[in-house]
Formats: sequence, structure tokens, C-alpha cells
Amino acid sequence: MTVQNTTSGVLSRVRSALARDFRAVRERDPALHSPLELLMYQGLHAVWIHRLGHALYRADMKVGARLVSQVGRFLTGIEIHPGATLGNGVFIDHGMGVVIGETAEVGDDVTIYQGVTLGGTGKQGGKRHPTIGDRVVVGTGAQVLGAITVGEDAKIGAGSIVVRDVPPRSTVVGNPGRPVIIDGRKVAPDDANGRLERLPDPVADVFRSLMDCIERLDAEVKVLREGGTPPPRIPGADCMGRAERQVKALTQDEPMFYGDGAHI
Repeated sequence: MTVQNTTSGVLSRVRSALARDFRAVRERDPALHSPLELLMYQGLHAVWIHRLGHALYRADMKVGARLVSQVGRFLTGIEIHPGATLGNGVFIDHGMGVVIGETAEVGDDVTIYQGVTLGGTGKQGGKRHPTIGDRVVVGTGAQVLGAITVGEDAKIGAGSIVVRDVPPRSTVVGNPGRPVIIDGRKVAPDDANGRLERLPDPVADVFRSLMDCIERLDAEVKVLREGGTPPPRIPGADCMGRAERQVKALTQDEPMFYGDGAHI
């Protein structure tokens, strides 16, 4: 009796999950014109195949899980590591080229479009892929990288590269991704209400230093042409030397490595 109850419970959960997956496609794809078309959706196939592979992965049948994952990749063009966690109602639309890494966690009712990567930023172990909240929409070609969190109801614009946490109910665009809307209000891209760190831009720093040097030299030349005496140099304010040091650091420092899903 216990075995029967357990089996019945499992089948009930499977039916519920399948029904929710079907409903996700019906509600979010206006191109669907017939219930039979549901069976042709590669995104739906990829999610179902992943659920099987994930069950094997959790049962410590890693080789079998990988085999199922590879079959899914071959059939659909969508690569989901069997260790990734997908919630209910996940809809992968069009789907070709989507990559989801091993430690990625995707919430309920998430929509993912073609070419999206939920990837890592290096070769470190442990949690290295993003956590996507419920009802998030990830636009075409977006790259969400690292162990970051995308808050619920957020939207990530097409082609965005996101390497920092995304606030809930926000819209993020650009490279690097910056919130332009939070809680329904527009925000300055460089401000985002103080909730987004400004990423370092060493190339821009070099150009700023060079522009400072040019302005300073231009002012000195103007004074000399007028027969005056330029102001004394401030000790330690060698602008050209500072620019040279920045260029040297830029060329010698190891660049940030984005795995871009290659190490899933």
C-alpha cells in the first residue's frame, strides 16, 4: 500500500508538472494555433528531457544523466546540464543555442529566449552559475554569468551581459547590464538607486588620464605663447607617467575570464 501511494504521488506530481509546462507555452506564445503544435516545441522537449536527466543526476547516476543531456542537446540544440535546477512552467522559446550551467537555478514560470547563456565566469568549483527568480524573462542572446541572483519578475534585455545581481521587478539592458527600470520607475543607468556597482573600465581610465594630460599641456602652451610663466608642476602629478602605468597594468594584468557556459 505504501509503495502504491508513493507511486501514485509521483505520477500525480509528474502530471501536474507536464500540465504546467503545456500551460506555459499556451499562455506565452501567441504563435501557437493548435494544441497539436505543442508537441513540436523543441523548448518543451528540452525541458522534459532535462527533467529525466536531472532525476538521474540526483540519484547519483552521473553518466546516465550526461547521456540523457547529450541526447537532448542533439535533438533540440539546447544544452542544459543535468545538475541544473528548473522550476515549473519554464518556457524556452525557439531555444536554439541556449546553455544552462550545472549550478544554475531557474525559478517557476521563467521565460528564456534563443541564444541565452546562464554560465559561469571561471573554473572555480561550487556555486558558479546564476539563480533566476520566478517569472523572470531573459531576452534573446543575453549572457547571465556567475553566481549572481536575478530577482523575481525581472526582465533582461536582448544581448545584455549581466555579471551583477539584478533587483526584483527591474529591467536590465546593456553591456554591462544596468537597471533602467526598478519597481516600475525609470532610473539613471549609472545610478540605479545605488543598487548597482559601477564596473571598472581600465581602458576608459587610460583615456581620461591622457585627456587630462592634453588639457594641462594645452594650458601650459597657451601661457608660454602669451609670454607668461606656466604654473609649477605639483610633485607626484606626472600625468603622462600615470597614463603609462595604467597602460602597463592593462596589458599585464590577467583579464577576467568569462566561461560563457563552456565549463558547465
